[in-house]
Amino acid sequence: MKCPICGKPMVERYRPFCSRRCADVDLAHWLRGSYRIPGEPVQEPESDA
Repeated sequence: MKCPICGKPMVERYRPFCSRRCADVDLAHWLRGSYRIPGEPVQEPESDA
């Protein structure tokens, strides 16, 4: 199995990544919202205010 970030061979300790660096890069992608599934926009309910 190859690291999904850089393509190097996976290291069991950081599975599925090859290093802590690649694991951190992946975490940063999640935190920035880079991994999104497109969908229909959510409409906010009408308020009485």
